[in-house]
Amino acid sequence: QLQLVESGGGLVQPGGSLRLSCAASGFTLNYYVIGWFRQAPGKEREGVSCISISGGTTYQSDSVKGRFTISRDNAKNTVYLQMNSLKPEDTAIYYCAAKRVATSRTMCDTKTYDYWGQGTQVTVSS
Repeated sequence: QLQLVESGGGLVQPGGSLRLSCAASGFTLNYYVIGWFRQAPGKEREGVSCISISGGTTYQSDSVKGRFTISRDNAKNTVYLQMNSLKPEDTAIYYCAAKRVATSRTMCDTKTYDYWGQGTQVTVSS
């Protein structure tokens, strides 16, 4: 069974940091494009940050650019999302997802991803 498991979410104060992890089981991440997505209550799921198979190309949404960094460690079969300078509007359930094929246009398109984790809650509040 191909599974993705997120961890690292929690409650953090504005301006704080969290690092989310996405660990794969049943398959290797070496040949998959990986994305981090988030969904807040009443809002559609949106792409946050995505990374190419090689790790050489990344995408960050305008709302997180300069604050979030995606990385992958294929040896550990894990993808990370380092989140700094967190804001209350970052509060959401964060999901990691994987797909085998990507174009530049759809690299971080929610609808194109095949495999999804269960999500981890991130709450930014004072």
